[in-house]
Order: sequence, then C-alpha cells, then structure tokens
Amino acid sequence: MASEAVLAPVPAPSAAPLAHGSATRARILHAAMLRFAQYPYEEARLRDIAADAGVDVAHVHRSFGSKALLFQQVLSSAFQARKMLEEDGPLAERMVERLLEPSLDREMRLIDPLDIVIRSLLSREAIPIIREALLLEVVEPLSRRLPAPAPQRAALLAACLGGISLFRNVLRVAPLQDDESLRPLVHDIITAALGEADKMETA
Repeated sequence: MASEAVLAPVPAPSAAPLAHGSATRARILHAAMLRFAQYPYEEARLRDIAADAGVDVAHVHRSFGSKALLFQQVLSSAFQARKMLEEDGPLAERMVERLLEPSLDREMRLIDPLDIVIRSLLSREAIPIIREALLLEVVEPLSRRLPAPAPQRAALLAACLGGISLFRNVLRVAPLQDDESLRPLVHDIITAALGEADKMETA
C-alpha cells in the first residue's frame, strides 16, 4: 500500500491465556497486523504469521482461536477511536491532529488501519468482520459522545475521515496535501458531524 500515514500503534493485549505471557501474544498480533496490512484476508496465512512471530502455528490457534478471530483482534487494535476519546483536549482538534499529523505517534513501529481495510475490501469473508469492527470499535464509542441522531453522526464522521485518509494518503490527491489550508476545512467537517458534543467538552 502506498500510504505513508501511520496511525495505529500495536498495543499490548489485555489478556495472556498462555504461559508464555502477553509478550508472545503481542508479537503474534503485531505480525498479524503487518501481514493483513500487506495481503488480502485470504492470502494472509496463519502459518506465515506464526513464522513472522517466531512461534508454531498451533500457538497462534491457542492464542486467538481462529483466523477470523485473529483478524477481528487486529482490527480492534488498529482502530484507535476508544483511545482517542480518552485523550485530553477538544475532540474535533484531536481528530484533526490524528488525521493530519500521524507522525506524533511514531514511538514504535506503526500501521495504518486503512491499509488493513483496503487490502481485504474484496473479501467476502473479511467484509462482515470489518463491518462489525467498525461498528463496535468506532461507531459505538463515538455515538456515546454525540447528540441525536448519534449513530448516523458517528458513522458519517467515520466515513468522512476514512475517505479523506484514502484520498490523501493512498491516492495522494494533490489538493489534500496542503496541511495549512486543509486543516480548517477538515475541522469544519468534523465539527458539523459532532454537533454540540465538542462544545460541551470545551464548556
């Protein structure tokens, strides 16, 4: 993928079902994120993910259960809506910063969640998993912060930001490369979708 944006750090998982602990599970998850960011769902094989993580494929199965469940966890880790909502500052400004200045997150190797989604957009198996992850990890957390109609506002906002990221970082559309002129326009779009939610945060 041609995207240069890096938006999602690979967080350590909250649970460690195996004796090897959370470090091994996090290594598997990181390897899976890299694979799914480079290959379509059907071509990202568990044996390759296991090899990248330096473990046996049976270890991957014991840690995550199945390829579908592993992909679900990859998407959950890639989408950072919950984390962003917990940060300080006006929500609209945080969203603009996350969209236009991803370099702020470069403490570790990072992955653009858009790469993961785009790679598997033609997969009949992956699409339902992606849709559910977007609803659970992005739309629902945002909905709890927005005025009515909250789900529509949240889904519209996610669609706008995803589209901007696609045009800007993947297709490299020229008018969207000028951060200075783009920033206030993106801020206006986000503010319109948020409605009164951002004003309530700053009050």
